[in-house]
Amino acid sequence: VQLQASGGGLVQAGGSLRLRCAAPRAIFSVFSLYDIAWYRQAPGKERESVASITFGGAATYSDSVKGRFTISRDNSKKTVHLQMNSLKSEDTSVYYCNTNPPSENWGQGTQVTVSS
Repeated sequence: VQLQASGGGLVQAGGSLRLRCAAPRAIFSVFSLYDIAWYRQAPGKERESVASITFGGAATYSDSVKGRFTISRDNSKKTVHLQMNSLKSEDTSVYYCNTNPPSENWGQGTQVTVSS
C-alpha cells in the first residue's frame, strides 16, 4: 500500500498548513479498514509518528504536536487530512502518510518548512 501525501509548503512560524493523504484506487474498497498515520522525518533524525487515526476515527497524537495538529479522515473520499496550526520551526520535516503500523512503501512525502 502506498499512500500519497501532499499539501506541504513554506510557512512562517505561527502559521497553518493542511496536508492531504490520498489512497490509491487499488485499495478504495478496503481503505476504511485501515488505521492511518502521519509520520515525519527531519534531516539527521529518525522518522517519527505524529498523529494516527483508527478505522473508527479515534485519533492519537505525539506530545510534540498535541493541541496544535488535528488528524481527520473521510472514508467516502479515501483521504486523511492533517491540519497543522501554530507551526514551529521544529515542525520542519518531510511528512509522510502510511498505514499504522506502516507498510514498507513510504512514497515521496511532502516537505513542510517553517521559517522563524
